[in-house]
Amino acid sequence: MTPLRTVQVLGGGSAGSSAHVRSLAAGLVARGVRVTVCAPADLERSYDFGGAGAHHVPVPRRGDPAAVAALRAVCAGADVVHAHGLHAAARTALALGGQRVPLVVTWHTRSQGEGARGSLMRLLERRVVRTAAVVLGTSSELVDQARERGARDARLAPLAVPAARPLPDGPRNKARAELGAADRPLLMAVGALVPHQGYDTLLDAAAAWRGLDPVPLLVVAGEGRERARLQRRIDSGDLPVHLVGRRDDVGELLDAADLVLLSSRWEARSVLAQETLRLGVPLVATAVGGNPDLVGDAAELVPYGDSVALSAAVVRLLGDADRRKELAAAGRAQAATWPTEEDSIAQMLSVYDELTQPRRVR
Repeated sequence: MTPLRTVQVLGGGSAGSSAHVRSLAAGLVARGVRVTVCAPADLERSYDFGGAGAHHVPVPRRGDPAAVAALRAVCAGADVVHAHGLHAAARTALALGGQRVPLVVTWHTRSQGEGARGSLMRLLERRVVRTAAVVLGTSSELVDQARERGARDARLAPLAVPAARPLPDGPRNKARAELGAADRPLLMAVGALVPHQGYDTLLDAAAAWRGLDPVPLLVVAGEGRERARLQRRIDSGDLPVHLVGRRDDVGELLDAADLVLLSSRWEARSVLAQETLRLGVPLVATAVGGNPDLVGDAAELVPYGDSVALSAAVVRLLGDADRRKELAAAGRAQAATWPTEEDSIAQMLSVYDELTQPRRVR
């Protein structure tokens, strides 16, 4: 039997999908699989797919004919092609037109859009899932959606977050002092500064808990097109919020926090929630998408867009040290029930073998 040859296609997407492909590539290579990762050059610099043993082929984010042609050339020699995210899958489906190479698609998140854009996204979803041999959804909601769009075979693939790097031995107080929270509660939020992350709700809540003594500091790590507008809101309202941009030490910042806040409109398997519970830091999250199944009883859940409920949960937890300790222990216990990276790699190999084994027997 010849070695399995796979092409993993990324079009940009989330940090979670890029980290997953890096982890998957390393695990597959370790098992003798030949892996090529097609991804924008900036993702190679950030995630070092080559360092995982994969061959990296730079493919631009745009879906122009040159990008599709580049994908087509790379995929021609593959046994199976695996696209991550809707846009990457759409481009890959075009590139595979006429080739008898099975396509696996992983949906990491739900498409955002309403009106004409929403209709276009649903049309794109239908075309993608009907082209794919297997669609893998990272939450049960995404699996149901794929089936509704006409997927021939849709399965749950609750992907694992790669193991975090060991945290430095230095005290938490160093990070707290750097952020300006040495003598006040520290609240952390992490994610791109875009509308669906719900940061306006966080700012509304921050105005409400400004009356506490000491006043909690909310630190938001992330960058995006909403930064200038959010900063104007913070300045005009004199809100206790710092936007600190992209950070390479997110694990250390989360570990230093008293609470982590996840205010987004929708999540499949939130990387932030997983990292937070593994660290044993209390989490307040929106009760949307895959969050309830992911965290179970190990976090406080609030409705999306409800700043009153969010603020009340924060105030209640800051005033209840026992409840915070209870959530910390419950978070670590919940994290122990999640699939490991080994589980994810084994599932992918099983899917690939199912689709390709007859073609690889010589």
